[in-house]
Amino acid sequence: MSDTGLTHIALASADLDASIAFYAKYAGMRVVYRHQSEDGEGAVAWVSDMTRPFVIVLVHQPGVVDRPLGPFGHLGVACASREAVDRLAALAKQDGCLIKGPEDYGPPVGYWVYLADPDGNTLELSYGQDVGPTVESAKAGTR
Repeated sequence: MSDTGLTHIALASADLDASIAFYAKYAGMRVVYRHQSEDGEGAVAWVSDMTRPFVIVLVHQPGVVDRPLGPFGHLGVACASREAVDRLAALAKQDGCLIKGPEDYGPPVGYWVYLADPDGNTLELSYGQDVGPTVESAKAGTR
């Protein structure tokens, strides 16, 4: 069966190992595919949280510089609790990558923080956004 729908987002990475470590630490993702170019200069890694068929494609290619996603444009990752958001926000503050938060905007936005990945892309960690139930309601025609 082939994939359908949204499957990935691709981001340029100046340091592939640093990007992989960031997404593992803050988003619970792991490498599901990695490839080095034949000349050894470029590389790609797909990272996933293993919850759905979606990956972040991290691409390192010398000379490729991309504008980072943000400051408002961001990737969003739901956490299991407010405490998890707080724990990761404290860790991000120690690591110097906390941009903003935590903030509580109530439903449907929820409780969130913004972090900067090694390339300056914004990652939002949140609790209480209820994206899943909202999508299921829309699929069922109740929204």
